Amino acid sequence: METLCGLFGKSKQAYYKHKRATISEKECESKILEIVHYYRSLMPYIGCMKLYRIVCDILGKQRSYARDKFLALMRRHKLVIPPRRPRHTTNSNHLYFKYPNCSKNLEVSHVNKLWVSDITYIPLSGGNTCYLHLVTDYYSRAIIGHTLSPTLEAKYTVMALEQAIANAGGGNLCGTTHHSDRGVQYASDAYTLLLKDHHIRISMCEDYNPTDNALAERVNGILKTEWIYRLSAFSDIQEAQEQIAHIIDLYNNVRPHWSLQHKTPMSVYRGDPFITPAARWFNNQEEEIESSKKKK
Repeated sequence: METLCGLFGKSKQAYYKHKRATISEKECESKILEIVHYYRSLMPYIGCMKLYRIVCDILGKQRSYARDKFLALMRRHKLVIPPRRPRHTTNSNHLYFKYPNCSKNLEVSHVNKLWVSDITYIPLSGGNTCYLHLVTDYYSRAIIGHTLSPTLEAKYTVMALEQAIANAGGGNLCGTTHHSDRGVQYASDAYTLLLKDHHIRISMCEDYNPTDNALAERVNGILKTEWIYRLSAFSDIQEAQEQIAHIIDLYNNVRPHWSLQHKTPMSVYRGDPFITPAARWFNNQEEEIESSKKKK
C-alpha cells in the first residue's frame, strides 16, 4: 500500500484518512436519506426546506449537510416536489347579510383570538367530489374543526364550527373573531346564530381577493399539495374521511411550521411541550426495535 501511494505522490496515512472521510460521507448520506424517506412516508409531499430542518434537528448541524448540499442531494435522488396549481371557488351570490371585514389590522397575540374558515374540494374516483370544511386558529395555525361532507350544505360547515368551539372550551368565547369568505354557508342563519350564541365576532372578506383569507387558503394548499393531490383518488367518502383525519393529525402534530419557529400547530395551540423531530425519530426507532424483538 505504501508503494502504491508513493506512485501517486501520497502517503499511506493520507490514503487511510481519505478512506475514512469517504465512508463517513456515505454513511451520512445514507442516514439523511433514511430520515427523508421516513418523514416522506408520513407526509409524502412535505417541502425540502422543512425536511432539511428536521434532518438538522435529528443529526445535528455538524453531522448533517449544509443547506445547498442537502438540496443538491434531494435533486440527485429526484426528491424535489414539483408545484401544482390548486383550484378555488366560492358561491357568494346570496341574499344573506354580508358582514364587514374585522380582521384587518387585528393584532393576534394568543390562541382563539382569530379563527379563519374555508371549504375546499376533495376529488373522489369516478369524477365524484366531496368537500372539506375547515376552521383554523390563526395564532397557532392548528386545524381545530373539520368535517368532510358529500354536499355543500351549511349543516356540515356548522359541524366543523361546533368542533372548533368544543376544542376552545365552549361557553362564552367573547374576544374571538371568526373570519371567512362571503360564501352562503358562512352567512346562513344556522352558522351566524351559532357564532352569536357564543359571542364570537363575525368577519367576512369584503371583496373577491383570496388574500383577504390568506391563511385559510394556505392551509388548504398545504393539505392538498403535500398530501391529497399526490395520492390516488379516494374510492369513496368513507376512505377519504379516514385518510384526511390522518393527514390533519400529521399536519397538527408532526409537521413543523415556519411561522411557529418550527414547532407543530397543536403544540402551540394547547401550550404543550414541543416534541422535536429528533425525539420523535428516536422514539419511533425504539418502538420498531421493541416490535422486532417481540416478533422474534
